[in-house]
Amino acid sequence: MTSYTADREEMLRTIEEECRYTQGLTGKARLSARVMVAMGKVAREEFVPKALRPNAYDNSPLPIGNGQTISQPFIVGLMTDLLDPEPDDVILEIGAGSGYQAAILAELVKEVHTVEIIPTLARAAMSRLEHLGYANVWVEEGDGYHGLPDHAPYDGIIVTAAAPHIPPPLVAQLRPGANLVIPLGRPHAPQELMVITKDERGHLHEQMVLAVSFVPLTGECQRLRGPEFSE
Repeated sequence: MTSYTADREEMLRTIEEECRYTQGLTGKARLSARVMVAMGKVAREEFVPKALRPNAYDNSPLPIGNGQTISQPFIVGLMTDLLDPEPDDVILEIGAGSGYQAAILAELVKEVHTVEIIPTLARAAMSRLEHLGYANVWVEEGDGYHGLPDHAPYDGIIVTAAAPHIPPPLVAQLRPGANLVIPLGRPHAPQELMVITKDERGHLHEQMVLAVSFVPLTGECQRLRGPEFSE
């Protein structure tokens, strides 16, 4: 059995270096200790195709099939940190993919509800997370644009695909005081990682964090024209 201990340690060092390098943009010299522990604990090799396991801890996105990717570790860690998760939180993720981001969140919060629009990925993620013992994660097959209203409001929402606008259903399902972390932009165009905070009066406060490149959020989001995010 291959040991990935050294690879995980190198991944954590790389994340620390990336944090220092991007501090001027993100305002973060380091990620929280809780997030770093979770990043070091989750077996990333279990969430990539077997042929790519030697590269599982590289700081780069990797294909997982169906035209989708698993995000690079630094971006996963940064988005998780920006969400500011607490142990008793109930979190919504849009875009389960292989289930890796959900597994990271599961180490940090009470419940994770994640939605995946591609049926084969949704079933594989559910099976993988169950096999790895993540009993506090629920995978739903569906269009994440609509969120999961049955479990709302959420203490945080994270979107792992780029949307051309902020989906109103997600804003409605966000608890006042909580964060929505989402890449905004169109395919093959500039995208910005954003933190959207909903205040107690329901007003949104937007923070641009970092230029990113994500696969597009599909389904209803591509069919509807919504308001562009502010420049």
